[in-house]
Amino acid sequence: MTAEHSLFPVQMVAKWQPPESFNLPNSLRDWLLDPGSLTARLKCHGQQFRVQVLGQCIQACDASEANDDVIVGEQVLVREVLLYCDDIPQVFARSLLPLRSLTGAQQQLAHLGTQSLGQVLFNHPDLQRKKIEVAAFDQASSVANLVNYLALQTTQQPLWGRRSVFVLDAKPLMVAEIFLPGAVAYEI
Repeated sequence: MTAEHSLFPVQMVAKWQPPESFNLPNSLRDWLLDPGSLTARLKCHGQQFRVQVLGQCIQACDASEANDDVIVGEQVLVREVLLYCDDIPQVFARSLLPLRSLTGAQQQLAHLGTQSLGQVLFNHPDLQRKKIEVAAFDQASSVANLVNYLALQTTQQPLWGRRSVFVLDAKPLMVAEIFLPGAVAYEI
């Protein structure tokens, strides 16, 4: 296990909705709805890409994060990371990996360290991604505490995030990602 950051777990309590529920700028919509690897896309926007692990632990899935694939109360491995391009934090990501999904070849997902989960997932040709949901995070959200801690330039505009369930060998896992202030996703 990794040493936990003082803010871990940051969490992502939000009202996740279909993207068509929001009127989003085209450039941001393009980032939020991109079905490909966010890691690969971020790597195209900088010289150096890195992952900082905020923490990883096993806990019961909370009702606020559960869905048809990740069930309330089931034991999940929670992993929270920051994705950086050229030392600028771009994305805060929170993954829920049900322990029932961490069997066979997927056991490696519990031991990624500073490797990107997306980089591992998108190397599997049979990976399936279910629908993408979107949410806005305001200044009162737990993510705002992270933004303040990182001393990022704040804005009155909400931060936008997405989440979706990935299925690998019939094993689900959920990944949620929030674009932080200054992220290339907000550039027009």
